[in-house]
Amino acid sequence: MRLARASHVAFAAVMIAIGIQGLLTGRFTPVWQPVPASVPARGALVYLCAVVSLVCGASLLWKRTAVSAARVLLASLVFWLIVFRIGDIVRAPVAFGPWDGCAETAVIVAAAWALSGLHVSVARVLFGLSLVSFGIGHFVYPKETAALVPHWLPAHLPLAYLTGCTFVAAAASVLINARAPIAASLAALQIGLFTLLVWVPIVFAGSPSRSDWSEFGISAALTVASWVVAATYG
Repeated sequence: MRLARASHVAFAAVMIAIGIQGLLTGRFTPVWQPVPASVPARGALVYLCAVVSLVCGASLLWKRTAVSAARVLLASLVFWLIVFRIGDIVRAPVAFGPWDGCAETAVIVAAAWALSGLHVSVARVLFGLSLVSFGIGHFVYPKETAALVPHWLPAHLPLAYLTGCTFVAAAASVLINARAPIAASLAALQIGLFTLLVWVPIVFAGSPSRSDWSEFGISAALTVASWVVAATYG
């Protein structure tokens, strides 16, 4: 129960931070991407997304409004997933990038679903399917993944393939519900270690680029969202 509550608070805190970032920068944060330039009222949509993140995140911290906030956030994210992420897949079905982006949004959708009081099994399935994409990504982009491995760790390329295999194995366990609690927890831990060991040093090393901050933001969001889903197993 304490673990579930801690993940709940962490997820709320990240949503609040994403909302504040959107309001301060006037740009879409990683959770609310991609949005084509041709979309009407795109500038207003930036601030709407920021407000949704901020208000829902803050409301998640109050017991009386937590479920309602989770459902509002869930509805917003599902809309985003269908219109923008799945829309990208329809336009470029053989490219891996849209599938990977869809998987990232799906993990955050899964976390909101897990907190919404609806059928938690759906959240787990979404999480499991997303892990498949994360694993495949390590095989599609092995050199790019290996380049992100901290220099003090050995065998960068084998490590990239190994983490890809562990994501796929965790996905299988979650989807067929075989050792699912430990698989989900280890997957969340792996995502968290990636955030800690790769993106934290990059953004705090000085003068990170906008893309570095974006990658750090989505990695942090994926970490806490995965934690929320893993905590549903008790």
